[in-house]
Amino acid sequence: MTCSPVPPRTARRTARRSPLRGPTPLLRALRGDDGSVVAEFAVVVPAVVAVVGAALIGVGAGVQAVRLADAAAVAARQTARGDAASVPGTLAALAPGAVIATTVDGELTCVHLTRAVSLGPLVGPVALTGRSCAPQAGG
Repeated sequence: MTCSPVPPRTARRTARRSPLRGPTPLLRALRGDDGSVVAEFAVVVPAVVAVVGAALIGVGAGVQAVRLADAAAVAARQTARGDAASVPGTLAALAPGAVIATTVDGELTCVHLTRAVSLGPLVGPVALTGRSCAPQAGG
């Protein structure tokens, strides 16, 4: 009994491709669009996260500024009606850590608050200010 020769189809599979016959499957895969969506997604997701993070930091700063302005308004009203002794307790409740500066300008009592607010680990502390004036009592 003699050995039969290798069928031509199998021989064709194992033979190397000639450069004249076209690109190999690896080269076709590298030239194609496969994986481009994953690459674009990998670039877009960090950008979207950064934009959302910046928006949240901005909203946080806005909320803190409004709270500080409200605390300044309450402190100005209390000071204008002669109840300056209750201002430290009000500031401790509404704007802890705020520094107060009070001025009297004619019939108006003005309160200027300054407070350092941390907006996150990447931004660090930011100095926010709030100012409000109220007419003096009896005026």
